[in-house]
Parts: sequence; C-alpha cells; structure tokens
Amino acid sequence: MNLGPQPRMRQFFATVPVPCPYLSSHREQKLVVELGDGDAELYAELSRAGFRRSHRLAYRPACRECTACVPVRIDCGVFVPTRSLRRVIRQNRDLHTRIRPPLATPEHYELFSRYLRSRHGTSDMAGMTYRDYRAMVEDTPVETKLVEFRDAGGALVGACLTDWLTDGLSAVYSFFEPGQPKRSLGTYIILWLIEAARAQQLSSVYLGYWIERSDTMDYKRRFPALEGFVNSRWQTLQPPPE
Repeated sequence: MNLGPQPRMRQFFATVPVPCPYLSSHREQKLVVELGDGDAELYAELSRAGFRRSHRLAYRPACRECTACVPVRIDCGVFVPTRSLRRVIRQNRDLHTRIRPPLATPEHYELFSRYLRSRHGTSDMAGMTYRDYRAMVEDTPVETKLVEFRDAGGALVGACLTDWLTDGLSAVYSFFEPGQPKRSLGTYIILWLIEAARAQQLSSVYLGYWIERSDTMDYKRRFPALEGFVNSRWQTLQPPPE
C-alpha cells in the first residue's frame, strides 16, 4: 500500500551549557532543530512555541535551573500606542522605508558594526566580520527580508532583518544609528513592524526574548498588548506605567 511521501523526522539537540550573555553567574543551554527549504509552516509552529531563528537553526532556551528568558510577541489586533509611542512615530515621520531581499552590503555592515560597538561592545557579536554578517543575513531557508530606514537625505539610519511567517513578522535582528538617540529608532522599528503586519492581516510581531533583570531587553515592556509564552501558553504581560 502506497502511503505517499512521509514527513521527515526532526531531531532536536541540546547545546552544551555556556556562560549566559545576559545574567552573570548563570549558564545558558538551548534546544535547537535544523530548518530546511520548505519549512515555513514548521517554523511558524515553532515560533508559536517560543522558538527563534538563527541561520538555518530554530532554537529555544532550555536552561535547567533558569526560566528567565520569556518569549514575547505583540498582539497587533489589540495594540494601541501609548502617548510616548505616538511621540516616537511623530519624531520619525521623515524616514523612508524600503523592503529589500536579504543581501548583505558594506553600507549595512558599517551601520551594524557601529551599532554593536556602541550598544553591545563587550558581546560576542561585537567581533563579527563582514563574512559573519553576510551569513547572518543571507543564510536563511525561510522568507526573510531586510527592512531599511533612511532619512530625508538618503542616509541609512536603521535596518531590521525580518522573517515573514504565516501568522506574523519575526524581528530576527535590528540595528540602527547610535548617534541619534532622540529618534528612539529601536522602538520605531517595532512600531513599523506592527503596522506592516496589520497591513498584511497578520496577527503578531515576534520580538524574541525578554528578561526581567536585563536592561538591554527592558524596552520591550514599553509596548501594550505584549504577550509572553509562559507555562506553555501565550498570556498578556502588563507594561510599566507611562
């Protein structure tokens, strides 16, 4: 009896514990699975279960003694910007957005490197070469775009490597001009993704992980309608007061 093509078996692997980049004295371990071409729906299902993507791997924290990393996403259907978020939108009305294929360019790499030196100078990513950056951008088995933001003079001020999922957009990595703090470019990029998802009738914007005690991740709590994947289900996280 011919049962037709059978689904490929998936093997999940646990990485060896390494020092946590976010919480000192902690060790980090991940559960990973390889993605292949045509795995768009699998990747969407994994995202809904709290996984992220790096190159051709989907991963999720699997630390034995710590659950600080909380997968978060924004429910675009109920999101309403606060007064401070509306101010960020006004501050960036002059920016022009372009959605490009996931191809590395020296211009983008220069901004990426400048951002890392300013914001994450002691992280492992700070030493990424152009070859490393190119692999991060181009090595993807799913639908990925590079969204760029330019000012009125045409200068590149921000970019976001973004995966297009069946139910939403996933911000893989964003970087922006560190010399323009008044723009709050990191926040604005997320606001743009929310509107882009709404325009395509997508329900969510996935933002990776949030750690309560990590200053570098605390900005995610600014967004109303933020959901966390806690106890195997998505539930609303309360933002701090305005």
